Amino acid sequence: MPEINTDNLDEKQVQLLAEMCILIDEDDSKIGADTKKNCHLNANIDKGLLHRAFSVFIFNSEEKLLLQQRSDAKITFPGCYTNTCCSHPLHTASEMEETEAIGVRKAAQRRLQAELGIPIEQVTPEEMTYLTRIHYKAQSDGVWGEHEIDYILFLQKEVDLSPDPNEIKSHCYVTKEELKEMLERAKRNELDITPWFLLIAETFLFKWWDNLHNLKQFMDHDHIHRM
Repeated sequence: MPEINTDNLDEKQVQLLAEMCILIDEDDSKIGADTKKNCHLNANIDKGLLHRAFSVFIFNSEEKLLLQQRSDAKITFPGCYTNTCCSHPLHTASEMEETEAIGVRKAAQRRLQAELGIPIEQVTPEEMTYLTRIHYKAQSDGVWGEHEIDYILFLQKEVDLSPDPNEIKSHCYVTKEELKEMLERAKRNELDITPWFLLIAETFLFKWWDNLHNLKQFMDHDHIHRM
C-alpha cells in the first residue's frame, strides 16, 4: 500500500482512518476488510478497491430534507454540502449482517449519533427504508477519493440535533425548490456538493421525494445502479 503523510490532517479524522471497512466485489459480495485509509486512497481505488457505504436522507414532518455541510477537517470533500449522513458500515459482526441490510442500517444509526448527535432511539434501524444501491467512483483530490457501493436509506421523522463540529460545519433543512437552487449555484461554482449527492440528486432523488409516503414502489434490492 502507498505511504501517505497524514501530519497535516486533522488528528481526530486521522484516527478514524484506522477503522476497518468492508471490502466487496462489484456485486456487493464481501471479500475482506481494509482500513478506511486504504479504501480512500486513489492509488488503491485505481486498482479496483471497492467498499460498502450508505447515504441517509432524513426528512422532517414538512417534507424538508436535512442537509449537512462537511467540516473543513474532513479528509475527503471538506466543506461540501451533502445529504443527511454518509459513511461506512464497519467490518464487525453487527454491521456485516446482510438480511434486509440490517447491518448497514445499524451503521447508519451509529453515525447519525456520532455526526449529528441524534439520539439512537430516534433513528432505529427498523424505521429506515432501504431503497436501493448505487455504485460510483469520485476523486476528492490527487490523493484521496471514494469508490463505493452506497446503500440509500430514507427516514421521515422529527429528530433532535447536536452536531459534532469536527464532522459538520453547518446543517439546514431544505425544500425541493431550495435544493434545486443549491444545485444551480453549484453549477456556477458558488458552492460545493459531494459527487454522490450530486449524482443522486440528478437522477432519483426528486422522484423519491415526491413519494415519501409510497416508497415501496422504488425499493429495488436486486439491482445496483452504476453511476
